[in-house]
Amino acid sequence: MADHGGTARATGLSLVSWTLFASSGPLAKAVLDAGWSPAAVTAVRIGLAAVLLVPGVALLRPRALRFRRGEWWLPLGYGLLGVAGVQLFFFLAVSRIPVAVAMVLVNLSPVLVALWVRVVRRTRLPAAVWLGIALAIAGLVLIAGLGPGARLDFLGVAAGVASAVCSAGYFLLGERGARRHDPLGMTAAGLAIGAVATIAVSPLWTLKIASSPVPLGSATIPVWLVLLILAVFGTVLPYLAGLHALSGLPVALAGVLALAEPLVAALLAWLLLGEALGPVQLLGVAVLLGGGTLAQTGKLAPRPEPAAGQANPVTSSPRRP
Repeated sequence: MADHGGTARATGLSLVSWTLFASSGPLAKAVLDAGWSPAAVTAVRIGLAAVLLVPGVALLRPRALRFRRGEWWLPLGYGLLGVAGVQLFFFLAVSRIPVAVAMVLVNLSPVLVALWVRVVRRTRLPAAVWLGIALAIAGLVLIAGLGPGARLDFLGVAAGVASAVCSAGYFLLGERGARRHDPLGMTAAGLAIGAVATIAVSPLWTLKIASSPVPLGSATIPVWLVLLILAVFGTVLPYLAGLHALSGLPVALAGVLALAEPLVAALLAWLLLGEALGPVQLLGVAVLLGGGTLAQTGKLAPRPEPAAGQANPVTSSPRRP
């Protein structure tokens, strides 16, 4: 019998994760408006998250940070792709193309995940999943307000697609890591590796950093407090919740739930930054919610268990997420 309670819990954790990730959008935008460079926000956000989480895990649960030599590729890939790659490529994209276009490109990751599951894992996906993904992305395009006048740049589009590939890596590597290792250790290792990679690409002493207070709604708060909130609630907690969700949710459906992020981000931008949604965007919200709901109704066939003494051709390869 299917564990409906476990699936519901995993779905809830996934939605919490993407809601928290979405909160980082308005917070990061407020810091950018205060004079920070995108690279500085990324480096400080991930670095501070690693500093907050890794020592505590090392002291309280050191075994969670132990990985066999043959499996170090897993947290390494998760940190480089799912933590650093998504952020760096996304900010590179928004520096060359409109943010709305970049958001649509990075949220193509559910399609990439579904294709991986279908082609590599040879798992048949119901038509409802594909239709739901298509509707959700159409809704995202409406929310983003894309039109014929959108400015495109080859390198910017390439960076957006690279961010989507890295996001797909987050799901696939995260799913494998969460089911083989302690999610707390995977998160700590991934953040540490992502912080090293981000700071190596953008050393802190070369970044534009400002100390101006940050306006949020009707309040003005210190920039260090916004960055702390961004590190804890926009980075550590959503990565932890996301890995716990991936341990009990089919990865193709987990990818669809990620489309809740731009929806929540738009709503938070309206509440915190005064960026109201127009009629077309509200229609996009309805289409996105309908597509996400439809995709969740699709039932995935369970992956066949190998016979005793026989290796599973999908899961036995040490380098296939």
